[in-house]
Amino acid sequence: MNDPADQRTCLICGDRATGLHYGIISCEGCKGFFKRSICNKRVYRCSRDKNCEMSRKQRNRCQYCRLLKCLQMGMNRKAIREDGMPGGRNKSIGPVQITEEEIERIMSGQEFKEDAPEHTWGNNGDSDHSSPSNGASEGNQPSPASTLSSNRSVEMNGYTAALRDQYINTSMSTHYQLLPHLFSYAAQSGLLAPQPRSLYPQSHPLVLQLVAAEDLAPLATPMLIEDGYKVTQVELFALLCRLADELLFRQISWIKKLPFFCELSIEDYTCLLSSTWQELILLSCLTIYSAQIFGDLADVTAKYTPSDDELQGFSEDGMEVMERLIYLFRKFHQLKISNEEYACMKAINFLNQDIRGLSNTSQLEQLNKRYWYVCQDYTEYKYPHQPKRFPEILMCLPEIRCIAGKLVNVPLEQLPLLFKAVLHSCKSSLASYRTGPLPCVTTSAGN
Repeated sequence: MNDPADQRTCLICGDRATGLHYGIISCEGCKGFFKRSICNKRVYRCSRDKNCEMSRKQRNRCQYCRLLKCLQMGMNRKAIREDGMPGGRNKSIGPVQITEEEIERIMSGQEFKEDAPEHTWGNNGDSDHSSPSNGASEGNQPSPASTLSSNRSVEMNGYTAALRDQYINTSMSTHYQLLPHLFSYAAQSGLLAPQPRSLYPQSHPLVLQLVAAEDLAPLATPMLIEDGYKVTQVELFALLCRLADELLFRQISWIKKLPFFCELSIEDYTCLLSSTWQELILLSCLTIYSAQIFGDLADVTAKYTPSDDELQGFSEDGMEVMERLIYLFRKFHQLKISNEEYACMKAINFLNQDIRGLSNTSQLEQLNKRYWYVCQDYTEYKYPHQPKRFPEILMCLPEIRCIAGKLVNVPLEQLPLLFKAVLHSCKSSLASYRTGPLPCVTTSAGN
């Protein structure tokens, strides 16, 4: 316990350091993140001011700022082995100080373009259990898996769609580190127009199984108030609690119906649910239950009039959550997420191997990757003329996770006012440009 090595902290996030990695003292998580980012030539984006907090709990929120700090603290990209295998290329290489211009070239991807690599490859096993495929877990940029081509006729080094078929259809124990991450250069550069194609046969049953696990019936919590009745803060808060209870119960039932339910332990499911239940409820309210939430519940909140003290005491955290929720609502309304896409998004968000205390992270990573590919396959098949749809959908997950994390900081007595403000603003925006019903999700059968 008195060993000085045990007292060292990571220069990037402050977690317990495990040694000298790529020139500086760092933890296993930041070591693996830096290696994956450089080996796979990742280009991230920051949705804030490029100055996000880096701590053990916050480091997965923004990949851009995490990589930026790695470079600023002196992590040496030249110490990474060119073959991507574990271990540094030269143990004697220490930290480096590079100019702001060099950092900008790396962060923008310009240096990677000039290097003109033959191909980039996937995670080579140096993981901190935060898989690069889990776009919801590590920042604001979707995984490079999300950039796979919408035109499946593209082939590189003999890797064809058959390899992905094998990935979706098998246990995927060792295949994923051999998958090229950038199938889509030609499609993204505009050289190839998106073409209609068939859905992979393995994807269809997996999507159907996920949709079948969902309870798509309307919420049973009464949300009808007689005309002229004035709702109090206590009554609205009690209604929100009842809604949360029903939604949480539905998540528990959903877990038991998942097609991979027998593949993980009850302890892992408990850990996953306790960490993601707010995110799952928020996602469902923005999609499959949106008609009731932005219709019936909005009508109830309209009959609640906050006091002057409540208005003046509304916190900065509450204001930020409100703004983010309104933005997210408009994004979901624009995308009109289908039930199939929602079911995949929910599974991807739930299968978060970054959560501490899990016992089978490798299996979680495999399952997460499976449904990444299934969601991408379905989206590209169903919307061939929307090549950016899949990345846009997955970009919503980090925002949902961020909002759920910030909700914890909002005082309970401010929740009625928060929901009133959000629902009123969202319903007003709908009224200004709506030509049809509220933005309830669509099903592929109905299209």
